Parts: sequence; structure tokens; C-alpha cells
Amino acid sequence: MKKGIAASKGYAIGHVFIKENAEVVITDKKIEDIKAEKEKLHKAITESRLQISKIKEKAIAEIGEEKAAVFDSHIMLLDDPEFTGAMEMEIENNSINVEKAVETIAHNFLAIFESMEDEYMRERAADIKDVSNRIILNLTGKMKGLDITDNDTIVVAHDLTPSDTAQLDKDKVIAFLTNIGGRTSHSAIMARTLEIPAVVGLNDITDCVKNGDLAIVDGVEGVVIIDPDQATLDEYRKRKENYEKEMKELKTLISVKAHTKSGKRVEVAGNIGKAQDVHKVIENGADAIGLFRTEFLYMDRDNMPSEEEQFESYKYVLENMEGKPVVIRTLDIGGDKKLSYLPMPEEMNPFLGYRAIRLCLDRKDIFKIQLRALLRASIHGNLKVMFPMISSLDEFIQAKAVVDECKEELRNEGIEYSENIEFGIMVEIPAAAVCAEELAKHVDFFSIGTNDLIQYTLAADRMSEKVSYLYNPMHPAVLRLIKMTIEGAHKAGKWCGMCGEMAGDENAIPTLVEYGLDEFSMSASSILRAKQIIINQD
Repeated sequence: MKKGIAASKGYAIGHVFIKENAEVVITDKKIEDIKAEKEKLHKAITESRLQISKIKEKAIAEIGEEKAAVFDSHIMLLDDPEFTGAMEMEIENNSINVEKAVETIAHNFLAIFESMEDEYMRERAADIKDVSNRIILNLTGKMKGLDITDNDTIVVAHDLTPSDTAQLDKDKVIAFLTNIGGRTSHSAIMARTLEIPAVVGLNDITDCVKNGDLAIVDGVEGVVIIDPDQATLDEYRKRKENYEKEMKELKTLISVKAHTKSGKRVEVAGNIGKAQDVHKVIENGADAIGLFRTEFLYMDRDNMPSEEEQFESYKYVLENMEGKPVVIRTLDIGGDKKLSYLPMPEEMNPFLGYRAIRLCLDRKDIFKIQLRALLRASIHGNLKVMFPMISSLDEFIQAKAVVDECKEELRNEGIEYSENIEFGIMVEIPAAAVCAEELAKHVDFFSIGTNDLIQYTLAADRMSEKVSYLYNPMHPAVLRLIKMTIEGAHKAGKWCGMCGEMAGDENAIPTLVEYGLDEFSMSASSILRAKQIIINQD
């Protein structure tokens, strides 16, 4: 038995298929014909672009446009002068062979992205790795796909890239196992999308199995059992049957509104990063969008999104939610989320520095474009606007003043907007939680951002392996701040939600219900299970 990280729930019993990594030896060999080396790079990039386009077509057919959109990012990387252009410069400046140039630039980019805290940005590291590996394999002639022919196949790999997973036959593959990765790694995200179990972070699983081995994958406990005996097989077949029955029962909750046994109504909402994500939230029966992370509209591009572009995205989500609440967070950039076209100061502690509302109040030109787009979109649905990183009442008042400026501009231009928009704050700084009772008199709602609140309260970076053991959502200090925030809101007759990871934590939900949390917002895949837990609370 091997223990890893449970990345996607479920049980699978099948036979192992080991994905072999092509052996590529890259040297520091200097070259003389720089032009020829650059031509090799151009040819490999062209081949890579054609391959990715084909993979994208297959992905659209099998997993839908939303998840296939990752390959648009891959193509953008191939066309990005800061990425592939830097490879050319590496060849030219150092007279280095093309394979080494690709490896060097990819390594530089990976070091930056993998160190970032934001989940989305870390996923971009997987894209960089995938694209650069593809270029190298095309340069060396070692590019090959995954050829799986047997049903009930468990794919075992050191890691799985977006391209790997998109090429898998989902009718034959029933589980993933990888040496590396965590719950936010691409293979884990894709396994949850395909609704198949996955265990990652197994360290050496590729050395512990051979092709054809019978294996049990327990995606609930994060366990893998190789060559199980008959009693173990029987036990897991029963577990698998019970789990599938439970999943079927969860589907019946799609149209159910969550009430506790005592009759308290609790909203279960979804978090989204892109406008198209709204469909997955709707499919899982969400009551609302509790967090639309608008910063993703600003990423993966080389210029600021226009007012019109933003308006169309906000309108799309509001219209699709058909009158259900949509909480849209204003631009939360800075810290680990930087834009290539927006110079930011170098800071010793960027997470405590120039970011989110602090940046927006300083750069009103950027802030007003977003606020105008939000105000214009408000007539298409039930919009609630949330300001991030608020630490004082003064910041909220300043943000509302900019909103009023935008309203006056739109009135003068004869452009409609709704007068019924709620304006709230994300409580993610301990100071805001401590002052919740006072802040609640001025805001329309709170949404607790536990990811940062926990870090700031415990002084523990959740991405640091050395101190991750300190990152505890159920720490008494964290719970006290959460309770204080909810009580502060209720005393002023305002509602309080939560949009951090803790909202979807099965162990935390009962305590949060007990505290009186009004709205839980989480990833779409967690919605039905959260509803079930809430319904069973007193």
C-alpha cells in the first residue's frame, strides 16, 4: 500500500499503464551557425502549434470548450515574444544549441511561476512546462502520444501535462497516479473534471509498479494498493458501489435549496475565474456566484482589457445566472499576480504591499474602467460588487467615492445602470475582522476570504513546505475572527458569506453553519456535497 494526496475522489480497480518519459540529453554545446539553429526552433514551434491545435479539437469534443481553453494559452505561449523570442535571443547571445536555449528559458519562467501563491498562476507553470517539453521533443524527434487500448486502465506517470490528459481516451482511463503534484496540479484538476479518482504526490509510484499490474486506487483516502488479495478486492468493490450510489444521490440535490434541520436557509454558491465557468456552477445547482475573480480577465494578454470587453464578460455571467446573485470582486492584482504590461514596484513583502484595492485607489484610471463596465452590466442581473484587501473604513469610503464618480459620468452620457447594487468587502485582513461590527454599519455585505485571512492571522505562508503545518483553518484564532465577522454583520442586519477554500471544507462546514454563516461559496465540484452536509445540520 502507498499513501499519497487524494486529488480526486472515487474508487477504481484496474490495470496499470506506465507513461514513459522520453529520454532527452541536453548539453551545453556551442554552435557556429546561429541562423540554422534559429530555423530549427521556428520549425519545432510550427510543429508544436499544429499538434496543439489538433489536441484542442479533440479536447473540445471530449471535455468541452471550457476545459479545452487551456490550449489557447499554449498557442499564445508559442506566439509570445517574451517566451519563444527569449529562446531566439538565448541562441543569438550565447551561441548555444537550440535545445539548451529552450531548456534555459523554460527553467527561468518556471522558477517564477512555480513560486507564486495563486493557484491559477501555478497552473500556468504546468502550461510552460508542457509547451517547452513539446518544443524539445519535436527538436529531438522524440514526440509521441499515449496509445492506450485496454479498458479499465490506470495511468501511472511522473506527472501528466495538459496535453497528456487531453489525449487520453476517457472511455478507457479510469484513474491517474503521479509521483509529483498536489490538489491544484493539472492532473488533479483534470481528474476532477473527468470525475475519475486520482492520487498524486506518490513520490516513486512509477518505480513501484509495472505495466499490467492490478491496482486499487482510493481517491478518498489517497491510497494505492498494488496486487490486492481477494478480500481487499471484495472490500473495495463494495466501497466503489456505495460511492457511486452516493454520487447518484447527490445529483438529486441539484435543484434543492439548502435548509438546516432547524429551517435556516443557507445559500450555496460557486466561485469562478472566467465568464464561461458560470455553466459548471449552474450545472451543480448553485444559488449564486459568490466570487467572480476578475483579475483573470487581465491575465494571459499584453494589454489592459477595455471597458467594452469587461462589460461583455460581466453581462454574460449576470444573464446566465438569470437573476440569481452574482458577487464580482474588483481587480485583485499584485502580490504573486503581476501583469506584463503593468509595471509594479519591487517589494520585500509584496503580499503586504501595493496590491488589490490599494493599487486600484492609486490607479483610478484602471479602476474606473472596471467600475464603469460593472455599472453598465448591472442592468442585466443581480450584481453585487466586492472590494478586496480592505483594512479600514476609509478605504471602503474612497472606493465608493470612485463608484459615485463613475455613476455621474454614466448619467451625463445617458447610459443606464442599476440603483440596486450591493457593495461589500472581502474580509481577509485580520484588522477588518476585528473591526467587523463598525464596518458592517457602512457596507452591504461581507465575504470572508479565508485563504489570506488564515495566512495573515497565523503568519504562515500556505505555499511554504517548511511552515505549511501551521496553516490550520480550524485554529482557535482563525475561528474567533470568523465568528466575530459573522456576528458583526448580523448585528447590523447585513449578510455574511465566505469565498475561501474553507467554505468547501467538509470538516469546517458544520462549525460555519453553527456560527450562522449565510452563504458558502466554493468550486463547482464541491457544491452538492456542501448542500448535503448543510441539510443534515441541526
